[in-house]
Amino acid sequence: MPRENRKRGKKHKPKAAEQPTLYEEPPQELEFPAGPSWIVSASGEESEYDPEAPFGYVDTDVKAYFRTVDIQIRDWQESRAHIPDGDAAVDPNAEKRMFFVAALSEMRGKEKQLATDPDCSIILERMAYSMDDFVRRVFLDSLSGSYDTLVKHRFASHVCQTIFTVASETITREARGNVAPAPEASEGELRTATDLILDICKELLPSLGSLIMNPFASHVIRALLGLLCPSSNSISFDETTQGALRSKKSAHWKSRQGPLVSVFDDKKGKGKEVTARQTSPDFRAMSRKFVESIRNELGDNEIRALAADKVASPCLLMLLNVEAELEMADEHGSLMDRITVGAVSASLAQDTVSVDPSDYLGTLFRDPTSSHLLETVLSKASDKPFALIWNAYLRGKLPRLAVHPVGNFVVAKALERADASQLATAYEELQEVWEKMIVTSRTGVLRAAVDRSVALRTSEANAVEAAFSALNLVSDEDKTYLVPCMFSLKPLPVFKSARDPQSSAESIHEKKGKKDHDPSSQPSIQGSLLLQSLLKLPPPHNQLVINSLAALDSSELLKFAHNATSSRVLDVLLDSATVPIKAKRTFVQSFIGSYHILVDDRIGSRVGDRCFAFADTYLKEKIARSLIPQEQTLAGSYYGKFFSRNLNLYLLKRRPDEWKTYQSKRKADTNATITASDASNIPPTAEDSSESKKKRKREARAKDEIDELFDSAHDRKKPKSNKAAVDSPAAAKVAKEASSDNPVDKELKDVLKAIHAAPKTDFKVKGRAKHRD
Repeated sequence: MPRENRKRGKKHKPKAAEQPTLYEEPPQELEFPAGPSWIVSASGEESEYDPEAPFGYVDTDVKAYFRTVDIQIRDWQESRAHIPDGDAAVDPNAEKRMFFVAALSEMRGKEKQLATDPDCSIILERMAYSMDDFVRRVFLDSLSGSYDTLVKHRFASHVCQTIFTVASETITREARGNVAPAPEASEGELRTATDLILDICKELLPSLGSLIMNPFASHVIRALLGLLCPSSNSISFDETTQGALRSKKSAHWKSRQGPLVSVFDDKKGKGKEVTARQTSPDFRAMSRKFVESIRNELGDNEIRALAADKVASPCLLMLLNVEAELEMADEHGSLMDRITVGAVSASLAQDTVSVDPSDYLGTLFRDPTSSHLLETVLSKASDKPFALIWNAYLRGKLPRLAVHPVGNFVVAKALERADASQLATAYEELQEVWEKMIVTSRTGVLRAAVDRSVALRTSEANAVEAAFSALNLVSDEDKTYLVPCMFSLKPLPVFKSARDPQSSAESIHEKKGKKDHDPSSQPSIQGSLLLQSLLKLPPPHNQLVINSLAALDSSELLKFAHNATSSRVLDVLLDSATVPIKAKRTFVQSFIGSYHILVDDRIGSRVGDRCFAFADTYLKEKIARSLIPQEQTLAGSYYGKFFSRNLNLYLLKRRPDEWKTYQSKRKADTNATITASDASNIPPTAEDSSESKKKRKREARAKDEIDELFDSAHDRKKPKSNKAAVDSPAAAKVAKEASSDNPVDKELKDVLKAIHAAPKTDFKVKGRAKHRD
């Protein structure tokens, strides 16, 4: 190659032996003084230990093979929802099983190396969802003896967490006596998944105190606690809940890995069966050992320090739930007793009525990390410890805590279990800060107080007065603005100034540009939730909300009905048992004349269906007749056409009496179906299920007479004469269907009779003689 065409690269430096030296010295051996006998020089395999790969590195060829496995499994998982139902005699999973068996064979003996590899760990997680019960037991057993190292590894910890999560299904089946048998060619005896989990817990139990503070092992311990004690409320495998096992960062990373589901379509794409989780009684005893181990291993100050630790606090929260579930919280020296600084111990004494407040517990109200732990303490504590905490830390301090960015969540959680006297005290103390809660959009305390009034049936007048005070509504005229002010979360003066065109210096062009993009112009979720809680109050306390809704203009009401957030208030208005029937009828009638505008929207069509379902036969006829001039508009609407099918305006114009009978029977059948589904859970037989499926399909698509006519005419074979047409199976089918109570079938029978009775006429079409049946 010519010298001028050589590629650029690193210049090769001369070796040390080729470099010129001024002088050469003979090598000399360094002599060190003899040290203690316990100092041993590292040699052999110990000197090559790498904490990133404690079990060695994965071979390059093996890693390349598992990358192809990952691509294939991900492709199957992404297309899982689009798999068509094939022939029952042919196994659609045969190819997948052969591929999966080959991957498992290649993985055998390399599980630990693959689990600690940054590229292959996610592949093992992906494969874990497709493993059957026996393969999961083999995988759990292959990692035995190394879990103390694996759970502290950056990548292997997530593999352990995933296999513990999917193992819950296997453990539930084993608790019901369904243990997966081993293949005939296997040698030895394999432990069940229940025994394997118990052995893993025994392996991790001695170092539990350090594991809950480890940033990688903490979430694995939480997964184990969720497996051992699933009945605790805050323990959840769902990554969107407060007691989620993964952090937000980890959950976001996992969401970018595609759908992690089983690649086998045994359920034909119909989803997993939701079943109650069952565990072995030994799991309950093991969870008790976890709590006792933390109690014995850590002191009082160490446990209190865990509350503010971002890594250990979620794990301590789950331990508190387990302790309360096992009825171990009301004991001297319990975890809850140490966190509450002796409040539980003080409650055990008969003559204790108060405790001295602690500065430590006072700081937990305002700390973003430990406030979640304090919410759990207030939710799980017994009545007497809760009363002591309320008197020492909440009574007299509610106004400052209720408007605090963090403390308001703790106060809201405390109000959810307050008794009648405590709730009345809270209303009295907070009457000066209700408006500040609305201005700062921290409405959790107000909503919790209203919900508690609904549950206890007490202080309802205080709840309504608190809502008016928060929005600065004084006069009766001002109270009609309750709904729009609450949706916008603005006091009345601010709300009126925002609506006044002369109150702002902005031009009309600027207002139009900001109208659609300003979030403050949209109904808020906090305001919607508050109005829903107020509507659940018993009458006459909820009448003020109903009057405010009735005072809205039709355009404003349609705007709220077309919004996904504000429409929930209208749903509660129709569903709440505390709202009078007269108010519901008035609300349904308020849309008459505007139903074609209401249902011409994705959200509004749902509101229209609920209004029509609530109405009686007389009100349904009134709604339907108001829409007869808008029949073509509804038929051309993307969303309104579904509402039009329920109306069946063609039958109403032709046979009004049969339309009324049909609507009455339909509503009665709907009520009977709801009652039967609530009263009995008996599974239907094969014949009943097939008939119900046909009935549901027929009722789901309520065709009008024209559609029925053309469908029947298309399916019916053309007879050669009028006699053959009368005696044909299609005519017999029509006569049979006409004997039913469905007015659509009766109307169809009359139309088909007229067609059959018409005289035969010959006419020419492109030179061929044709006749009309």
